[in-house]
Amino acid sequence: MKKIILSFLLVINGLMCSFAQTDTAVEMAADFRSSGKIYVVILVLAVILIGLAIYLFSIDRKIRRLEEHKQK
Repeated sequence: MKKIILSFLLVINGLMCSFAQTDTAVEMAADFRSSGKIYVVILVLAVILIGLAIYLFSIDRKIRRLEEHKQK
């Protein structure tokens, strides 16, 4: 029953989000695109995501080493 209610709420949420969007263009994105600054924004986001991924992999490796050490 909970799965059905959750699915129903997710569908309603998706429909509400799709109707809430308008066809007008975002001015800030258009300005960034026209001045070439959108590439800087994409580069910064890529660096942040890559750094986060490296951090998570290093944490995972450290945890794995600790678990192996604890089992011995």
